[in-house]
Amino acid sequence: MKYTAFLLSLGLGSLLATAADFGTDASFKGPVGLQLYSLRGIATQNPPKALKQTKDFGLTLVETAGTYSLPPEKFKALLESHGLKPISGHFPYDRWKNEPDKVLAEAKAIGLQYAGCAWITHQAPFSEAAARDAVAVFNKAGELGAAQGIKVFYHAHGFEFHPHGDGTLMDLLIKETNPKHVSFQMDVLWVVFPGQDPVQWLKKYPGRWELMHLKDLKKGVKTGDLSGKTDVTNDVPLGTGQMNWPAILKAAQESGVKYYFIEDESPTVVEQIPQTLKYLGSVKF
Repeated sequence: MKYTAFLLSLGLGSLLATAADFGTDASFKGPVGLQLYSLRGIATQNPPKALKQTKDFGLTLVETAGTYSLPPEKFKALLESHGLKPISGHFPYDRWKNEPDKVLAEAKAIGLQYAGCAWITHQAPFSEAAARDAVAVFNKAGELGAAQGIKVFYHAHGFEFHPHGDGTLMDLLIKETNPKHVSFQMDVLWVVFPGQDPVQWLKKYPGRWELMHLKDLKKGVKTGDLSGKTDVTNDVPLGTGQMNWPAILKAAQESGVKYYFIEDESPTVVEQIPQTLKYLGSVKF
């Protein structure tokens, strides 16, 4: 088996778990894919190599973050040639604001079900004005996307948890966007890092978190930071960091999360993803 040979070549023979193992003796059922940004170091130099690496991990679902200078149609064909199915993708906020029709056309050409944004352009600290601007941008894009069968989403990045009224600006974003057209992606690291509880946010807004980034935060890293930025070496394999994954995954399942994507931005991502897959294949809740 190619995957087995790959792990053995890394000296990781004990980590023989792939996405195919989910739904057997573990509680986590997925479906799980990979945010291709995890392999950006490879993909920017050699996109086919990054896609082969993804398939070698045993994953077939992906979330995109650009097409590496390829036209959307050619990138879709490249994904298909590697047996990968694109589910969602990230696009820059300024493009959503200025040319949502073009963004959605690209998303449709790639074959995405979800098209979103992972960072609202703003001057720190994030403000109510910036949040309301984003609400208008996402509501407009969401309506346009619905007409094309594409769900627009926002990926929270930590800075949105600034206090506002009796809640936070994240509450404002969720409450003021149209639930019929706009959903949200919870990146677990970017909820824990600013000092929030993922389980409580999943319970507070059931049905709004349709996508999730599975990402763990190194033990000992201080939380409560609203910058939306932390060193990439703080990304660690699932189950080795600060997160209570059994509780988070149980709440995600109950809240209605539809797709999960591993995102690991660390320089040791190729070694860490097999460890994450092994954990997901055995976690109980």
